[in-house]
Amino acid sequence: MTNTIIRDIAAKDHPHWMILWAEYLRFYREKLPVEITDATWAVLMETDGAIKGIVAEKSGIVVGFALYLFHPSTGSLHCNCYLEDLYVAENSRGGGVARALILEVYKRADIAKAGRVYWQTQQYNAPARALYDTLAKVTSNVQYERY
Repeated sequence: MTNTIIRDIAAKDHPHWMILWAEYLRFYREKLPVEITDATWAVLMETDGAIKGIVAEKSGIVVGFALYLFHPSTGSLHCNCYLEDLYVAENSRGGGVARALILEVYKRADIAKAGRVYWQTQQYNAPARALYDTLAKVTSNVQYERY
């Protein structure tokens, strides 16, 4: 992970983030209206926005991002941290960027005294799951979505 900087997302990151966001959506076979992408970016730019963002930067280029949020929990006196989106450019994978992003989210969750940090991924995402298995435990939860 030589020369990788993990930092808060900033307005200057918009062009790189848009490229990575499009790759992320394509990877997860997701199509979103441009209004949702624009609204997501707008929330990321709010000082007290509900969704927080960090980026991994190498040589001035954003090569990855993590988007997370804190929310109350009925099972804890503390908030929980949901790592909603994580993506690293294909040509930057395998070098510790995703690990660094997750560890930074862990650090921020610790500062916020979050009760837990959790995320989900597709079953077919084997390379990412191999990393996740070194950083977190798989739970027995099954996710349901409204029809």
